[in-house]
Amino acid sequence: MTSVSIVAYLALFTTVGLLFLFVNLVVGWFLRPNAPNVEKLEVYECGEPTIGSSFVQFDLRFYVVALLFIIFDVEVAFFFPWATVYGKAVQLTNPHLDRVTQSAAGPALTPAASGLLAELGVRDPGANAPADSQALVGAGKSLTRTAFSDIAVFFAVLIVGFAYVWKRGDLDWVRAMTQGRGEERPTILSDPSAPRERPVTLVA
Repeated sequence: MTSVSIVAYLALFTTVGLLFLFVNLVVGWFLRPNAPNVEKLEVYECGEPTIGSSFVQFDLRFYVVALLFIIFDVEVAFFFPWATVYGKAVQLTNPHLDRVTQSAAGPALTPAASGLLAELGVRDPGANAPADSQALVGAGKSLTRTAFSDIAVFFAVLIVGFAYVWKRGDLDWVRAMTQGRGEERPTILSDPSAPRERPVTLVA
């Protein structure tokens, strides 16, 4: 597929999408009833009537939870490229995989092995990779060990950060209540020998 055909497909896709959107707007403009009302211009939020002004400061706890979610969500996204490389390396060590084939010119890589090496980032696997099955298995095992060590360190750092924010109480919605649950209230013991106050009765 040439670059001209790719641009043509993108232009066709964009044109069809815009045309579909325009047709829907025009059909809706012809079919929907025209009944203007003042209430339709009011703010609608899940069927609840608006109370007060919307220009208020949100609780900072929302920002803390959102920030923690974004941080850990972005870190989890790094697992996907690692899983791809680790999976290809494990496939390279598969004993049922045909890696080398014999030809008239000598041993050569099979299409399956060449495809795995190309997906792992090896340029021109037929010329740069050794046509030796044992060498390929050793390279695959070395890559799996390295990848596993890398993700173990990364996951350990992630767990340490999660434990830190948990210990700080950033995951607790109401920190004051959670901190006061384990505290015992002091018990005040009355001294029986101390004089007691007598109630005063007012006589009119």
